[in-house]
Amino acid sequence: MRRLAILIVSLLFAAVVLFALLRLLPGDPANALVGVGATPEQIAAARQQVGSDLPLASQFIRFAASLARFDLGQSFVSGASVSGEIFDRLTVTVPLTLLAFALAVTLAVPLGIIAATRADRWYGAAISVFSQLGIAIPVFWLGILLVTAFAINFRLFPSGGFPRHGWDDPAEVFRDLALPVLTVAIVMASSLLRYVRSATQDVLGSDYLRTARALGSGFVEALVRHGIRNGAVPIISILGIELASTFLGAVVVEKVFALPGLGSMLLLGIAQRDYPNVQGVLFVSTLLVLLIGFLADIIQRLVDPRLRDASGGVRS
Repeated sequence: MRRLAILIVSLLFAAVVLFALLRLLPGDPANALVGVGATPEQIAAARQQVGSDLPLASQFIRFAASLARFDLGQSFVSGASVSGEIFDRLTVTVPLTLLAFALAVTLAVPLGIIAATRADRWYGAAISVFSQLGIAIPVFWLGILLVTAFAINFRLFPSGGFPRHGWDDPAEVFRDLALPVLTVAIVMASSLLRYVRSATQDVLGSDYLRTARALGSGFVEALVRHGIRNGAVPIISILGIELASTFLGAVVVEKVFALPGLGSMLLLGIAQRDYPNVQGVLFVSTLLVLLIGFLADIIQRLVDPRLRDASGGVRS
């Protein structure tokens, strides 16, 4: 309940900051509705239509009331429902994020364990070196390299775009998402691998693992039975952070691969000064990031009972 209360307060604070920052930008959102040679009467009518003629306090009350009704408003430019547009674009961003996250975890966990347990071997050191390179490469540049290699040179995958009919043909969708997923997954796996390696090294030097070995357990058996669960506790919180980072990274990669996700909607909204679109995308993104952190914290407490005892006080 305490974590849920923190989640709600954080979301309210994020809404206030989001509203304030957008109003600090130069210009008026009514400019999206009028041309260059608009008359003062037309500008006044446009300001009244978008609500920018109201005091900031009244604008915020209207904004907060809309959020309380789960209504993100309508686009100033197209007049379409922001909620509907975001839902349509989440069908691109969410699968891209989850597929990249799953691939990154699949790569990072075994490779991180190998890098820690075989640090004295050449391949253990090589894994660590490649993970450092993966972190250093900007995600958009990696995407361009993959497009050059697999789309232009080998012609195995399309260089970008998304099927016109969406998920009607899943095979075509997965083919279009292959390079974006690989781009995000490589960068995320490189970062996550370092945390897995560090957590595994802590487990290898722990007293309980040495005790299990002294009692007759083999190295692999002791690591699986006693090390993985203890090493998973710090990794779970990192996974939550990395999943949120993957979501934000996917928004950037969408621009490189011309995907109709939240990233393109956000950039278009900023260019057109379409406040409802920008507010909607940023609010939904913030909500998803906070929910990911909340779920990671709950799972961490389910895995480690000591955290539940620390939260609820010392039991007699």
